[in-house]
Amino acid sequence: MKVGYIRVSTEEQNTERQETIMQKYEVEKIFSEKKSGKNTEREQLNAMMDFVRSGDTLVIESYSRLARSTADLLKLVERLQEKGVDLISDKEKIDTSTPQGKLMFTIFAGLAEFERTCLLQRQREGIEEAKKQGKYKGRQPIKVDADLFKAVYSRWKSGEITAVQAQRELNLKPDTFYRRVKQYEQSLK
Repeated sequence: MKVGYIRVSTEEQNTERQETIMQKYEVEKIFSEKKSGKNTEREQLNAMMDFVRSGDTLVIESYSRLARSTADLLKLVERLQEKGVDLISDKEKIDTSTPQGKLMFTIFAGLAEFERTCLLQRQREGIEEAKKQGKYKGRQPIKVDADLFKAVYSRWKSGEITAVQAQRELNLKPDTFYRRVKQYEQSLK
């Protein structure tokens, strides 16, 4: 199915040019909104992303209709790729159902991965510098009252409550809960 997404930033702006593009590509369903593209928290954008499925083709006038920032655009393109949705951008003349379009999609995915890797590298460098200056203490362990843990642990071990209930009572995620259980059981030996 061909699905279209139309966006203009203000109520005063006209969508006719984008509607003409949708007709040109014989789009069957259109999601349209008049909202700023400064972020991806847009009702019709989210509805469209939920609607499209593998084998569909999303038609847009240009990438700027999806997102203004490169990071947001890359995230959206990556989500479309994961869902198996092709993308046609009229202005940029990109159609991911073609080999050339797939190449562009792959480049976008590569850029997204590159951006993420650079972010993590900058984060590591920042942490290293903070450590050198004595400002970085690392993640602080989650504090759980020892008596409360023993009581919840006993109820869990006796089958009185489930692990999920124990985690909820202790406000711990599963990995942390089981790590604490292991540490506690080793301390009993």
